[in-house]
Amino acid sequence: MTTFIARHGRGVLGLIIAALVLVAAVAAPVLVAQDPLRTDFAVGLKPPGTPGHPLGTDQLGRDLLARVLYGARVALFIGLCCVLLTAVVGGLAGLLAGYYEGWLGAVVMRVADVQLSFPFILLALTINAIVGLGLRNIIVSLSVAGWVVYARVVRGEVLSVKEREFVHAAQALGLGRARLLFRHILPNVAPSIVIVGSLQFAQFIVAEAAISFLGFGVQPPTPAWGSMLSESRDYLYVAWWLAAFPGAALALTALGINLVGDWLRDVLDPKFRV
Repeated sequence: MTTFIARHGRGVLGLIIAALVLVAAVAAPVLVAQDPLRTDFAVGLKPPGTPGHPLGTDQLGRDLLARVLYGARVALFIGLCCVLLTAVVGGLAGLLAGYYEGWLGAVVMRVADVQLSFPFILLALTINAIVGLGLRNIIVSLSVAGWVVYARVVRGEVLSVKEREFVHAAQALGLGRARLLFRHILPNVAPSIVIVGSLQFAQFIVAEAAISFLGFGVQPPTPAWGSMLSESRDYLYVAWWLAAFPGAALALTALGINLVGDWLRDVLDPKFRV
């Protein structure tokens, strides 16, 4: 056990942080008794350590600990939905583009090239402004902006895998294209999909916070870290905790997930094995 921790210290640290965030999000109703939406102007802007409010309250008297924990639920839900959608759509597009090449591969890659010419966050913000505000629409906008990474990575892997001997042997045995793709090629490119997904998870969470900070994402009073940071701007000099705790939660969550992603890359990608 000690040897494993010594070899994979960053991965273990990332798993601990990610697990704590997940447990805090799932067990939020048990960990805090306060309603994150309940306002009480009599206790507005109370500092951390106030009885009944360990992290203090915001300008409307809402418990900050409850809002941070429920904000973790929103962040993880959006990140998970975006990763699943982009992995399925981008992975399938990459599989088809890499296996068939020709006009299909050219079209998929040209669309990907055009999309990658725009900054990710700017593209997601533009799509979100078009489709409208709300939780569902921000998931759609981030997914539309993020699928191309999977498509390019998977296509490159498929171009290599489909030239291997076991694929040629399966073709010689008369296997259908669908079975060849999903039974023999997909399992060999799945580690790359997992690696990209683990690294993009944190990117989606940070992007959602940035879009919500600008007012185009999750709308108040729903607790979301980005909108909480946005609301805290007018109170930075009198209530530092309004920005400190949501910002720390966002930073720690992104750090933990990125550490897990780096560890999975080192474990699953043979190029990083020594």
